[in-house]
Amino acid sequence: MSGPDWDSAQTLFLQYLRYERNLSEETVRAYASDLSQFASYARGLVGTGVLEPGAITPETVRGFMVSVYRSLEKASRARKLSALRSFFRYLCGAGFLVENPAELVAHPKLEQKVVSFLTVDDVFGFLDALRAGALKREGTWRKARNWALFESLYSTGIRVSELVHLDREEVIFDEKVVRVRGKGRKERIVPIGTKGLEALKHYLCALEFAFAQRRVSAPRALFLNARGGRLTARSVNRILKAELIACGLWQHLSAHGLRHTFATHLLNAGADLRAIQEMLGHESLSTTQRYTHVNIDRLMKVYDASHPRSRKK
Repeated sequence: MSGPDWDSAQTLFLQYLRYERNLSEETVRAYASDLSQFASYARGLVGTGVLEPGAITPETVRGFMVSVYRSLEKASRARKLSALRSFFRYLCGAGFLVENPAELVAHPKLEQKVVSFLTVDDVFGFLDALRAGALKREGTWRKARNWALFESLYSTGIRVSELVHLDREEVIFDEKVVRVRGKGRKERIVPIGTKGLEALKHYLCALEFAFAQRRVSAPRALFLNARGGRLTARSVNRILKAELIACGLWQHLSAHGLRHTFATHLLNAGADLRAIQEMLGHESLSTTQRYTHVNIDRLMKVYDASHPRSRKK
């Protein structure tokens, strides 16, 4: 039995990602983009004939990787190869192929990037400045929103994609928790501190007043844009950059950096790595370890106090 052509196989694979693996729409779109780019390259090699996955060889994949070498960063090239490997692995598992041609292509070696994070003093100064701006008499609902945005991110450590997808009913004020839908649509409960709850309450009051006579296109969404729609992750990063500069912090920091700041501060204060893993929503503990930095002074104190050859008699 001959297997499906490329387009049919890609449709089946994307359905598998969407409905069986429960990946987010953003992730599915990224897979679709990478596979379509490869298909365009491969069609250029075979001409006008129908492109079949079984006709793809390791040399085809290597040629594609060479073609994108100069135009893409190493991380982007690695992602495209990973997408191809996953696609052909699915086809092998479904019985359409015997071998995965992408498995024989070397994966680009990625350097571990250290994500920026703020010190305790800096993050306190930043959030206190946002709070002061939001509580001023002339403070706008946007100021209240921005305070609530970054207070919530630092308080919970959730991903910015999870934050912007929060609905209002998913903040449970009485129990001081947030119900988060993470990767793979898995749900988890994350604690939120009193400062985060204070900021959210103030924001929701300001929002209700500001939009009392205006139509809201996303009424369930927790964080809104000026048009009444759901705020996007890109907008959050843009807002963060502007607010950091306004507070006199010129350090380059993304919203993901606040998640990293959350994990680093908890670990340095003695929190259990497993607990941090659960709050961050990581499946693997090794992923959590990449997000955290232990203060070297604390490490040395623990070493000096604990190691038999280091303890003073």
